[in-house]
Amino acid sequence: MSRRLPMSMMLSRAATATRLSAAARNTLARRPLFTRMLSTSSSDKAEQPPVAEAAPETAAAPEAAVVGESSRMEFQAETRKLLDIVTNSLYTDKEVFLRELISNASDALEKRRHRELTDEGGSAQGDAPEMSISLTIDSDAGTLTIADSGIGMSREDLVSNLGTIARSGSRNFLQQVAEQGAAASTNVIGQFGVGFYSVFMVADHVTVFSREMGTETGHCWRSSGDGSYELSEAANVSHGTTIVIKFKEEEKRFSQKYTIEQNIRKYSNFVGFPITLDGDRLNTIDAIWMKSKNEVTAEQHKEFFRYVAQEFTDPRFTFHFSADAPVSIRAIFYVPHSHMEKWGMARQDPGVNLYSRKVLIQPKADKLLPEWMRFLKGVVDSEDLPLNISRETMQDSALMRKLNSVLSKRVVKFLSDEAKRDEKVYLEFFQEFGQYIKEGVCSDFELKQDAAKLLRFESTTAERGELISLDDYIARMVPEQEETIYYLAAPSRESAMASAYMEACKANNV
Repeated sequence: MSRRLPMSMMLSRAATATRLSAAARNTLARRPLFTRMLSTSSSDKAEQPPVAEAAPETAAAPEAAVVGESSRMEFQAETRKLLDIVTNSLYTDKEVFLRELISNASDALEKRRHRELTDEGGSAQGDAPEMSISLTIDSDAGTLTIADSGIGMSREDLVSNLGTIARSGSRNFLQQVAEQGAAASTNVIGQFGVGFYSVFMVADHVTVFSREMGTETGHCWRSSGDGSYELSEAANVSHGTTIVIKFKEEEKRFSQKYTIEQNIRKYSNFVGFPITLDGDRLNTIDAIWMKSKNEVTAEQHKEFFRYVAQEFTDPRFTFHFSADAPVSIRAIFYVPHSHMEKWGMARQDPGVNLYSRKVLIQPKADKLLPEWMRFLKGVVDSEDLPLNISRETMQDSALMRKLNSVLSKRVVKFLSDEAKRDEKVYLEFFQEFGQYIKEGVCSDFELKQDAAKLLRFESTTAERGELISLDDYIARMVPEQEETIYYLAAPSRESAMASAYMEACKANNV
């Protein structure tokens, strides 16, 4: 027998609220009385200045002071309205509900793995099911079923994790692991305790079956997102958690196989556990940026570049690195062989995606790198990013600017090192992407000095096609010219050599 229970919420002591006061009564302001003396006997008699009535003196009001004992109170909230805000106003795109549910399933599997490794209460079982996430679609019924073989939930867990808004079971798990002195898994994704409720953006109602590892009793949780839920005991429930989503009529597109496939490949393609849809494995590409660069082969880089850049060629340059400041960063950048802007195509979008713990946060992130580096393809992943509650943007814009600075400086240094390592290969890169470097010198105040060293120029002292750097020019300066760089702007070498100004340069041995 099930009981219908009201949802509750976690209240932060750091929260603030403002209560509107009752409407104040209107009072009539006392205004000074002015009089004007007018002459009735002579039109040229001067007017007398107005005389103001003196304002009455008022006594100073006493300062407000606390009288008596104060009581500490908890903030209250209207649960139904709060749930409506979380489900309908928090997220930009409805499709992220699947990202949130798969992230929750991944966290449940991570918790199971931790329990089995530590063998808490003898929970490790030789016949335990494979760690995986499976999805099943019924397009006719308009349902999607998501099942994981993770740690599962008890009745108390269902009440505290699903029946309490903003309580994160994953965050509490990490705190418990830290208190035990063990190393916390960097693959646990959840933080805020609201991701599950995103399902109500598209669901008419949701049913959750769950059974905790090491127990024999399962439970069923049901809700339509109206501020209450039903909870009952259930039979024949497998270890782990199964979520059955009945879609709203207008959202039944999410019960189509193609829609779900594209969603998973966009947001959850690198989750660390197998994801299947109607028995077919979806996530087959490894998150190679999480590995040491010495562990990744050239063939793996080629395959990953083709995936992230949506191209069929190989990368021109590959830059794989990690850093610990200002936050933990793992990144891979690729320079393709060509670009479309040179053919007069529209300005291309940024080519680097932002991930956190292998889950896509922002595709084509426009704040990670300066705009002139938009020719780069790749990924940046950080487990320390201070994301907002919808996990779609960063909370700390100053940190994002610092991250931008760190990444862009590393890219410039990488290109500079490539130029020193093989000048011929670098010149081929510059002839293709030189317009972006020039854009950076003109527009990027922070990097223009370093970016200028990446420029290459035709020179009167070199043969056609043999480009030189500013350092090369400076190295061959004669003493009387050592404070001046002479240049001639022209669309081509031929135009420059035919210019009337060139004769003057030759005459002065410039």
